[in-house]
Amino acid sequence: MDDPTVLVTGATGFIGSRLADALVDRGTQVRALTRRPEAYEGPGTAYGGDVGDEASLADALAGVDVAVYLVHSLDREDFEERDAAAARSFGAAAARAGVRQIVYLGGLGDESDDLSAHLRSRREVEGLLGEAGVPVTVLRAAIVVGHGGISWELTRQLVKNLPAMVVPRWTSTRTQPIAIDDVVRYLVGVIGNEDALGQVFEIGGPEAMTYTDMLTIASEVINDRPVPLVRVPVLTPRLSSYWLALVTDVDVTTGRNLIDSMSTEVVVTDQRIRDVVPGEPLDYREAVRRAVSERLQAGESV
Repeated sequence: MDDPTVLVTGATGFIGSRLADALVDRGTQVRALTRRPEAYEGPGTAYGGDVGDEASLADALAGVDVAVYLVHSLDREDFEERDAAAARSFGAAAARAGVRQIVYLGGLGDESDDLSAHLRSRREVEGLLGEAGVPVTVLRAAIVVGHGGISWELTRQLVKNLPAMVVPRWTSTRTQPIAIDDVVRYLVGVIGNEDALGQVFEIGGPEAMTYTDMLTIASEVINDRPVPLVRVPVLTPRLSSYWLALVTDVDVTTGRNLIDSMSTEVVVTDQRIRDVVPGEPLDYREAVRRAVSERLQAGESV
């Protein structure tokens, strides 16, 4: 597609705000969907609307070629039902408006695994967005590392606030973290790309590692030393979420929904994205350095 007009949902969020910036820098016509357009101060043109209210989306989607869907409700107990209803509503509104592509950032995870509620919901949303007929391009990712991201904040606050850390068995599960810069690069690369229509791609950094590895490397960057780790055989995700709420500012519901997914291995098994969007992704240590640097530049302590 030549010079597509792009609607970004979640344009005030961790990923959406960076994506909108990147698209505007490329000269793309960007619309930012928000419930409070009068308060929007980011890049692009603000449009009012709610993904859960199909009728409210008509103006925002009129004339749009590509819609980027970056919405989820992890802070709600009923997030699966909410996200399913919103995806169905948004997909129908996009089809009615003649949108030619929906781009969605989902979650990694083998279909044969017993997926957590979080990952199961992400997978369901993939299908519901395209239910009305608009081709959906899906990018599946694990943990996104960058200043302001919830998963990264959990890691940063743990290694910064604790002199030593009790780690349960599920922290030995492998994952494949990806830098926010690479997520944005991949999103930009598939937007309006005919080769990406209707495709599902896996994206990740160059290394698969355990959550213990991630904590150790993050501590080396932030504290100039690895954090001492004490392994315990039993500490369920539910109990872990209450513990996280005590030592970080991430709420219990969000923490539990994230941690529930951490017993599932989420690694890249398909590298086709590199054919569509060439380039080498940043390694985890560099992603951590950039997250720390951006936090300092924002005037916040590490």
